[in-house]
Parts: sequence; C-alpha cells; structure tokens
Amino acid sequence: MNSLTLALDTMGGDHGPHITVPAAVQALKSQAFLKFILVGNEAEINPHLKGVSPEVTSRIEIIHTTEVVTMCDRPIHALRFRKNSSMRLALELVKDGRAAACVSAGNTGALMAMSKIILKMLPGIDRPALVSCLPAVTAKPVYLLDLGANVACDSETLFQYAVMGSVLYEAIHKNPQPKVALLNVGIEEIKGNDQVQQAGQILQHTDQLNYVGFVEGDEIYTGNVDVIVCDGFVGNITLKTSEGIAKLLVHQLKNGLKDGLIVRLLSKLIAPRIQSVLSKMNPDHYNGASLIGLRGIVVKSHGNADEAAFLQAINLAATEAQRRLPDMINDRLESILLDINS
Repeated sequence: MNSLTLALDTMGGDHGPHITVPAAVQALKSQAFLKFILVGNEAEINPHLKGVSPEVTSRIEIIHTTEVVTMCDRPIHALRFRKNSSMRLALELVKDGRAAACVSAGNTGALMAMSKIILKMLPGIDRPALVSCLPAVTAKPVYLLDLGANVACDSETLFQYAVMGSVLYEAIHKNPQPKVALLNVGIEEIKGNDQVQQAGQILQHTDQLNYVGFVEGDEIYTGNVDVIVCDGFVGNITLKTSEGIAKLLVHQLKNGLKDGLIVRLLSKLIAPRIQSVLSKMNPDHYNGASLIGLRGIVVKSHGNADEAAFLQAINLAATEAQRRLPDMINDRLESILLDINS
C-alpha cells in the first residue's frame, strides 16, 4: 500500500499534544503506511515522542509554530490574526498537497471558516457540512448531518447535504444505495417547515439517491435509514442531547452493577460483555466529524477527546483519504445535477 500522510493540528482541543501526539504514535504503530506532519509547538510535542522507536519517529515530521487558535477565538478573528496557527498551517499542508487530510480538535467555527477559505468548496456545493456517525440498533451506524456548520439551511443546501451524506456512506461502508431521509417533526408530507418540505420535493425527483422520506427523532437510532439530513441547529442539539443521554445510561449502568453482592459477582463474570456494551454507548467511540463539501479532507475531533477518541478521528481521516472522498462527492453531484437538468 502506498504511504499516506496526514496533517495534525496538535495544539487544538482541550488537551493539545498530551492527547494528539500519543494518538498519532498509536496510529503509526498499527498502520505501517501512515505518515504524520505534526503542526504545533515543538517543545510541547517532543516530550511525547521520547522512548518511541526510530521506526515510528522516522514517519513523523514536525512543523514548529507557537501560534494557536483558542476555543474563544471568533472565526473572523482566527482568519485575520491566526495565520501562523497550528490549525491554519495544517490546512495549508492539505491545500499544497503535502498531506491528504487534516485532523483537528480545535475551535469548530474557526476550522470551518479556515477550511472554506483555504481549501475552497467543491463545484455545486454552497456550504460545508459537519457529519458524524451514530450507533444504531442494527450493526450498521447512522450518519447525521449537519451537526452545526450551518444553523440555517435552505432547501437547496439540504439537498446538497443529502447527496454528500449518501456518497460518504457509500465510501466508508461500500454500500451503493444507502437510505437517505430528512429529519422532521412528522413523517406526513404536510409536516415540517417550508425548507424541509421543499427539500423533500427535490429529493423525491432525484432518481440517483435512495430517498425514503421523512423520519422523526425516535427513528434516528433504529438503523432503518442510513443517512439523516437536517440543518445545523437541529443537528447540533440532536447530537449533544444524544451524547448526554449516552453518558447518563453509562453512569446508571455502572452504578447499577455496584448494588448488592450477587450483582457485583455476576458483573465480574460477564465483565467483558459489559465493557463491550459500555464502549459502544460511549460517544467517544464514534469521535470524528467530517467537514464535507470541501476540495480537501478535514476531520474535526471532539475538543475534549481522549487518546482513543482522537485515534478514531485519525482513522476516519485515513479512510476518507484512501477512498478519495472529495472526488467521489464531486463526481456524484455532477452526475445528479446533469440528470436533473436534462
């Protein structure tokens, strides 16, 4: 397999190099084809590489900068005054072709604004979307977008999201006909605001997409559909609420397993199974939101991600780069628009 180079904004997020660098090392140990360009403060990066084998460090390049986009920086401020930041330099590496993808746990608004300016949008796409997978009753995950890149979307933008979400699902899971739905307050055609209804009309007449109609919130985790589309306001609230419920369930389950001697003994006997269930309920297991619609690949990690969670984001970026996701989206959108206009 040909080598694949990823650019990491090592300074982004709540923990910076304490999390991002060890996660990169783990990725290098498990995947021999990977290389990394670590962008950030070299004095903070190097301590986390002590004791790492030369075979691993030989696949690491460090680009030094002390400038960081903080979580409090407004996007416009970051664009104007953070031109040597670890986030911006990592994105520039993708633009220049030195890296196949960028991974950052930094400021979401700044990352989106910088990505749009530096990498540019694909033809036919007006705005990027944040998309991530969620667990489902079935073995396959569900993809939800937008997760907050754009809090207000018109019908055309929702249509573009449906196309991009469908292609992403195809690329990651090799499913040629993923089921696509619009998140709505009811499944009836008369329900929802004008934007959702109009988007539904457009999608009904798009033969190249497997559009199945509206779904309500309680359908998200059933696995009956593969891609669920909504605006960023609804999507972000849905995601954060889901993460809160998942953490509550994990907490309640752990506490429940401590009640009574018999329960504690039984829990030890089935500990591996319990750990597997808890892992699947943990939001970190699904860390990594793709910023799609760009000419390059950008993956956003949770700001408070631990090492295992940030590794998930790295793996997602590597998969999208291997599948050449922007090219797939561009080709499919071009084909669909040609079909609609013919």
